[in-house]
Amino acid sequence: MILTSVSETGLSLEEVEWGLTAAAVGLAVAWPKLGFAWFSRVERIFAQLARRQRLAVFVVGLAALLLRLALLPLSPIPQPFTPDDFSFLLAGYTFASGRLANPTPAMWTHFESIHITMQPTYASMYFPAQGLILGAGKALFGHPWFGLLCVTSLMCAAICWMLQAWLPPSWALLGGCIAILRLGIFSYWINTYTGAGSIAALGGALVLGAFPRILRTARLSDCMLLALGIVIAAMSRAYEGFLLCLPVAFVLGRWILTGKNRPAASVLIRRAALPLAMVVAGGLWMGYYDYKAFGSPTTLPYQVDRATYAISPYWIWQRPGPEPAYRHTVFRDFYVKGEFSVIKKYRTPIGFVLQNLAKPVMAINFYGGIALLPALIMLPRALRDRRIRFFAIAGGVVWAPGLFIIIFFLPHYLAPFTAALYAVGLQCMRHLRVWRPRQLPIGLGMVRFVVALCVVLAAIRASAQPLHLGLCDWPPGAWTANWIGTGQLGARRTGVEERLERFPGKQLAIVRYAPEHDPVWEWVYNAPDIDGSKVIWAREMDSSNNAELIAHYKDRHVWLVEPDAMPAKLSPYPMPVQVAGAH
Repeated sequence: MILTSVSETGLSLEEVEWGLTAAAVGLAVAWPKLGFAWFSRVERIFAQLARRQRLAVFVVGLAALLLRLALLPLSPIPQPFTPDDFSFLLAGYTFASGRLANPTPAMWTHFESIHITMQPTYASMYFPAQGLILGAGKALFGHPWFGLLCVTSLMCAAICWMLQAWLPPSWALLGGCIAILRLGIFSYWINTYTGAGSIAALGGALVLGAFPRILRTARLSDCMLLALGIVIAAMSRAYEGFLLCLPVAFVLGRWILTGKNRPAASVLIRRAALPLAMVVAGGLWMGYYDYKAFGSPTTLPYQVDRATYAISPYWIWQRPGPEPAYRHTVFRDFYVKGEFSVIKKYRTPIGFVLQNLAKPVMAINFYGGIALLPALIMLPRALRDRRIRFFAIAGGVVWAPGLFIIIFFLPHYLAPFTAALYAVGLQCMRHLRVWRPRQLPIGLGMVRFVVALCVVLAAIRASAQPLHLGLCDWPPGAWTANWIGTGQLGARRTGVEERLERFPGKQLAIVRYAPEHDPVWEWVYNAPDIDGSKVIWAREMDSSNNAELIAHYKDRHVWLVEPDAMPAKLSPYPMPVQVAGAH
């Protein structure tokens, strides 16, 4: 089941963005001086704030926080609705309870869920950073989403801080504002629990912001921020974080060996000691987590779950694995019919080219959107600049030996490079600003109009429901666009759960999916302490297994949940013969 929200008129927000972007470019060409005095006044005020760099960073972070909170009446706290959401939330609730993983429950075959491991422990399959953030939100504020909100605000502030090391202050502040508008309030990074995009982007921004400062001053504080960024990247998007750190390590290593302005060796050793200790401590903790969750300090997240359920490889040169004996049809639908269909697209030369061309297109659409596309006409000129030459090299590292050799791709895979992408985009905008064909300030007008358009589009997105504008609620659109419209997609499951919570006594909800059920719409999810939960969700199996499950939870009221009915159906479960006879 693929669900998208459409307007009564069939007009989507993406279509509105295309139309307004074309209008902005047309205005810049026809009347480049339109609003010149007003734009100049705004830019002067903007520049005054940007020159106070610490204050600018603080304002960006605070604005991201307050704007998203202000939008809660229009875009409420998201409810989980995908396997990824539930997996990350399991990690968050597990960490909030003071544990790294949970013991395998007795009836675990009924509780299996996509992207959740059941053996050797009951845990999320993902790297722990996002779970730690969600757990902190639960422990400190009572709801995991508030942890995600705080980290997203820090991400926007860190992007501004990083850009200050590479670009003039006004452009750095503009980059922080664009991060708020494009990522911080309406993207799936803040409106679902999926992807670890915000925390990975935070780590990447710390790395990319600290290392040029180290080259200039080698302050201990910058070294510590670099180390913190490395640890965050390793605990959120380890592979992409490694690709990010490779060129950084090369430049820093060359500077240490041959740099003319580097401090004395004794000073470098003293300033590197604590940061190195932080990185080592992070690595040791990660190994301990892997040991507690997956049975070995060298077994990374993903490995156990993929080895248990998946047949599709991650790398293009690998062959598909054997198909496991799935206990549930929904698992086979997800891993064989779903994932393996992507593998087949890579098996022909034309398919391989098209799939890899789609990756940068997806990234550009997500991080910049349609409104910022005009600036990319200056990309060839920007990449020749000495100021951002490093990003051209780093981009080659991530695309050529990095993302072109992996099969699956979503925008958050690039999250550690978020600040770098904005640095390149802003440099394109700087070149566009001074572009004067026929001695007319057309480039200046284009930059001003598209930046203003980003603000207008955010306001339109906030009003999408009363304006009856369509929003993509589910992939492929939702993961590739900034304007996700979750529409409280988890409300149907939450509504059923709230009904069960109101019933007296403990409840057991056995889920029966329809044959055409889409496995990305998950209902079988449980808290870390399954037996201690008021409501337990279980998958329906054969009559013998169902009887064993019901007998094990004989103190619970048993219900049949049929999610694919419209509306979702809740009814007393028809007892298996074995159980009925026992009663």
